[in-house]
Amino acid sequence: MEEPAVADNGKRKRDGNGAAPPDTKHKVDVSEYRILREGDAEILQHGNDVFYNKTQVVNRDMSIAVLRSFIAKRQEEHIARQAAIKARNSKAATEEVVEVNGSAGETSTKVEATSSSENNIAKPIRVLEALAASGLRALRYAREVEGIASVLALDSDKVAVEACARNIKLNGSVAASKVEAQQADSRVYMLTHEKQFDVVDLDPYGSPSIFLDSAVQTIADGGMLMCTATDMAVLCGNNGEVCYSKYGSYSLRAKYCHEMALRILLATIESHANRYKRHIVPVLSLSVDFYIRVFVRIYTSANAMKQTPSKLAYVYQCVGCDNFCLQPLGRIVQKNNSTRYLPGLGPTVQQQCEHCGKNFNMGGPMWAAPIHDTEWVSAILSQVCEAKKRYPAFDKIHSILTSVSEELIDVPLYLSIHELSATLKCTPPSAIVFRSAVLNAGYRISGTHASPLGFKTDAPMEVIWDIMRCWVKEHPVKAQKEETPGTIILSKEAKLQADFSRARGAQSKAQMKGVARFLPNPEENWGPKVRAGRHIKPKHGNLLNTATEGKSFENPAESDDKQKEAGL
Repeated sequence: MEEPAVADNGKRKRDGNGAAPPDTKHKVDVSEYRILREGDAEILQHGNDVFYNKTQVVNRDMSIAVLRSFIAKRQEEHIARQAAIKARNSKAATEEVVEVNGSAGETSTKVEATSSSENNIAKPIRVLEALAASGLRALRYAREVEGIASVLALDSDKVAVEACARNIKLNGSVAASKVEAQQADSRVYMLTHEKQFDVVDLDPYGSPSIFLDSAVQTIADGGMLMCTATDMAVLCGNNGEVCYSKYGSYSLRAKYCHEMALRILLATIESHANRYKRHIVPVLSLSVDFYIRVFVRIYTSANAMKQTPSKLAYVYQCVGCDNFCLQPLGRIVQKNNSTRYLPGLGPTVQQQCEHCGKNFNMGGPMWAAPIHDTEWVSAILSQVCEAKKRYPAFDKIHSILTSVSEELIDVPLYLSIHELSATLKCTPPSAIVFRSAVLNAGYRISGTHASPLGFKTDAPMEVIWDIMRCWVKEHPVKAQKEETPGTIILSKEAKLQADFSRARGAQSKAQMKGVARFLPNPEENWGPKVRAGRHIKPKHGNLLNTATEGKSFENPAESDDKQKEAGL
């Protein structure tokens, strides 16, 4: 990998004779800036003129990992497509020509076959970063990911575009040849460049909703949309009416709110795509720290678009206990060779909860189909482990991908052992004990990457409550008021006799291997930062990490030497 044109406070890499190579074309005066390094890219930072949040190193590392897997997958698809074309052409070009000789009556067969050497290398991809800010993400894509033809870094802010242009020069000829900074309204630009980009990256400060309609139009068929949302208060149910205005879905305040936020975002992207006879295929959907991030592929198919209602559902959430139920929006009925797309059957719940007698809140619609592709997750995880030195936040993304790889992808949303126990006012069973009871009852169970206390299971709610009733019999609780949900649930006899003996598979593979799944934050104030351009007051110092602002994210083996060289 080529070194930046000016590295670490203007000191360029020297050759074996100790002489610095000339680089007048890309030279940048860095005396007034602070140099930040992440991965193979460097940026110049001056106060809060341009937004930068080093917490998002996890976001950027994960995006690079998915991008590498996307390029590899795209190459496989290209080879398969070329092979199919070659086979089809060979069949069409092979013909039997019978020549009849009038006098001798002889026949001869002539077989004509054409063979061509198709190009088995897929074209390098075109990437659009719609909200570039400092351009760090675009620079990392260009310098760290092979198979990229160009990266267009857009921003409507003139200061951000100027900063991005400086950073492109700072990172040398590779960055200069691939990355272009341009000032433009990304919505207008994407609308006027239909199906021009293979990858579009949306990482806004807040909600991405206003960018989605144009984003799904500018992506080439089979391309990828990488989208972040940080307005978690809205998506997690604190402002359900605002969520409906932005995403066309009503969010609920429930313990599964972070996964529901992912599913709401996916449903919104699907809704925008459907308007142009397109649909999405989720590859990876993540809830990390204070934001959510989805990776979806966009395809054009009027027929596949008809399946969308069967992939959406409303959620009925009991206000008294943890019971929830999904109401599918549509269904597919297949008979003989015909396929019919019909409305969903309902209602799926009674007026009051069958377990505690309380009413239901209704949220949605949301994406009810799988939010991950297991094949993709395995490929990404394998690729990350093979090149862990190339990821500054390897430990974090490895833990996230490990958790995702063990999820039950066909089970929407999740429950919490502690919330179940809180409803019954009992001591919670350990995760292994509870998982064993579910497995011994003949059902599946897994964790979820969105919550360390959450679990996914295909066991119906009556089985879950029966297990908790059996647990309470062994660990009695104090008497509660008769009208409380916990008392009503415990007043019913368990139909299932729970077996709490340790079951095989009660401990996840990651736990057995000692792989950490939920890591603590590496430092204080690891979260959202102040919006770019806002006047910084002393109280904002922690948000800008002023105590550690000189630190850089880079490969651990290189960290100490580079920080000393930079004088950081």
